[in-house]
Amino acid sequence: MNNGHFEQYFQTIRQQIAILQQNIDGNWEEINATIDHLFALCEQMQVNLEASSVLEEELMQQNQQLAKMSQYFYGLFQFSSIALLVTDANGVISEANTATATLLNLTRQALIGTSFVDYFAEVDRQTLRTKLNQLSQTSSVQLWQFTVCPQNDEPFRVGLQVGAVRNDAGEIESLRIGMYVIDPFQTRAPVDQTLPRSLDGLQVLVVDDEADVREFITAILEPYGVGVRAVGSADAALEALKEFSPDVLISDIRMPGGDGYSLIRQIRALETEPGQHLPAAAITAYLDEDREEAIAAGYEAHLHKLAQPIELVQVVAQLAGRATTPEV
Repeated sequence: MNNGHFEQYFQTIRQQIAILQQNIDGNWEEINATIDHLFALCEQMQVNLEASSVLEEELMQQNQQLAKMSQYFYGLFQFSSIALLVTDANGVISEANTATATLLNLTRQALIGTSFVDYFAEVDRQTLRTKLNQLSQTSSVQLWQFTVCPQNDEPFRVGLQVGAVRNDAGEIESLRIGMYVIDPFQTRAPVDQTLPRSLDGLQVLVVDDEADVREFITAILEPYGVGVRAVGSADAALEALKEFSPDVLISDIRMPGGDGYSLIRQIRALETEPGQHLPAAAITAYLDEDREEAIAAGYEAHLHKLAQPIELVQVVAQLAGRATTPEV
């Protein structure tokens, strides 16, 4: 019933009441006021109904947009060149992309419902289970190295990036895992043809709150003759810079007690003398959302934590070998 129908309905009632007024005594002013009130309520109901229709249409459009976005990101997940998979809190695989299936020499369907740990060398499995169980004690993304055993193929070392997704109660609901191959020959190969100059004697300051990440970066750079000093916080980095003059800074972005953005801003503020400049690269578990902010804050380069080890070496060499901002 629309607004016109309501008005016609109440006009009819008024006419009937007017006829009754001629024959019956009563408090007609009160009755009329009540009818006016009812009429106003009906008008408001009609307004609310129209507003709810508009809101329903907007919600439908938003749901359609969300569905398109979900399909888009699912496509990115499935066709990413990085091996990506999702497990429950116990490490049972619920989603795996094509790169993961290729890495493990199995079909995606064969991976679903199996234990992630079972694809690693037997000697590593207990350590991996322990690390997975300890995820409840940390909120940061973890970086590990283990030996994976693909079906009907030779074992090889992989780097793992493991992040936990939690519910409102803080309990782990699922794990998001990325894997990349670590080629020991690649990370130790001569780099004269790809790097601007020798890295022997180069000094690098590494800042990351995760000990595994600091050890991992150190292990990548030291075979090239790089001297690495690694610290676990922005404050520790500022203290180290009082007695140590590195050629390059490599810093995580998301750290408790002072993030990588505030660190680089403080360093840049201290560079008051001409020619005083510390080339710096930001490393992060995120991509585009951190890149622009990192460059704006004062970093010259931005590198994903899942990048190949040789890419880290190249970034360090590039930063140490040129004064202009490298295209990374």
